Formats: sequence, structure tokens, C-alpha cells
Amino acid sequence: MTAAGMLYTVATVDPGRDKLRLYWKDRQGQPFRTFDAVQAEVARRGSAVLFATNSGIYAAGPRPLGLHVEQGRTLTALNNARSGGNFALLPNGVFWIQGTRAGVTETGAYRRLNLTPTYATQSGPLLVQAGRLHPAFNKGSTSFKLRSGVGVCRDGRVRFAVSAGPVNFYAFALFFRDTLKCPDALYLDGSISAYATPGRNTQLAEFAGIWAVVR
Repeated sequence: MTAAGMLYTVATVDPGRDKLRLYWKDRQGQPFRTFDAVQAEVARRGSAVLFATNSGIYAAGPRPLGLHVEQGRTLTALNNARSGGNFALLPNGVFWIQGTRAGVTETGAYRRLNLTPTYATQSGPLLVQAGRLHPAFNKGSTSFKLRSGVGVCRDGRVRFAVSAGPVNFYAFALFFRDTLKCPDALYLDGSISAYATPGRNTQLAEFAGIWAVVR
């Protein structure tokens, strides 16, 4: 899709129909790191990956910097950091899947709601919250990077987006709100962001969490 002169790759996921999963470590407790490794594990189970992309911002290890939930198990706790890079550019938030429902929820609200998701990742900043762009975003910002994010849209579907080139936060958030019609959206990561489909793999750096739609 194209908006304001920028090309985006968008994957639409129906949480009521599609199998969206989150992966970090293999059976030996080692990080998968790559889309190929996740594909091999999924194939071992008799399924296939239709789409994959990186989850939220992560630290050395690689390990998720914030909340990471797989199959209902919390592998990394909620991170309440208030300083330190994009992750702590408050408000930040959590993208979660619970059964056939999906949401993007501000971190404090997520804690208060006491949700029990099947899968979840925490990152930051929130791009859009209840239809409002993050208050720190500036239309004239000169911080241009390749960016990826995820939104839960008016039709209830989840949309992942990866820009084909550098954009600032304001333009990226506007794309989610006005083009994709997502009133809630979360930034996932920057220049290293990538995606994979059965016919293409754009990954150049390792990841901690990896979201994948499997069949």
C-alpha cells in the first residue's frame, strides 16, 4: 500500500480465523533468531508459515525488552521503564491475542485490566491510542527510519505494517490511523524490521520475538 508517497507492506490477520503465534525459544531453550528457524520448527510440526515479522524492541541475548507471553505463559515480565529510547517514550503498550480477540493496550491500562492473553508483546511507543496520535510525535520531525508496527483496526482485524523506506513517527502513525483505519497501534521496531512470506524473506538481523501466521 502507498500513503503520502511511501510504500508499505501490510499483512492483514483475522484473529477469529487465522493462527497468529509468537515465538522466542526452541525446544532446547535457544532463541530462534531467524524466520528460517521458526519456519523449520513449524514445518516439523506439519504446518507452514504464511507470514512472519519481528515482535517488539529487544535487548542482547536476544531477549524481549518487555512483556512476552507464549501459549499463556509469561516468559518476560511487563517492563515499567520510564526512560531509555523509543521503548520508554510513554505511553507505550502491549499487543495481545486472547483466543479470537486482539488488542493494543497502554501498559498501565494493561496492568490494571489483569488480562490473561495467549500471546503478547510489549513495545513502544504507542503510535495511536483511541484514535489519537502519540503526543510527542511531530509532523516536521527529521528522525526518518524504516519502521514496523501493528494495529488493531475498526473491523477487528490485526494489521502489521513495514515501511519500504525511512519515515518519521508522525507519518507512520498517520498511516495506521487514516489509511489502515486502526484506532490503536503499536510501534514494533526500526531499521532492522523485516518480514517473510513463502516467496520472500527480508531479514538482515536477528530477532528475539517473532510473530508468525501459520497454517
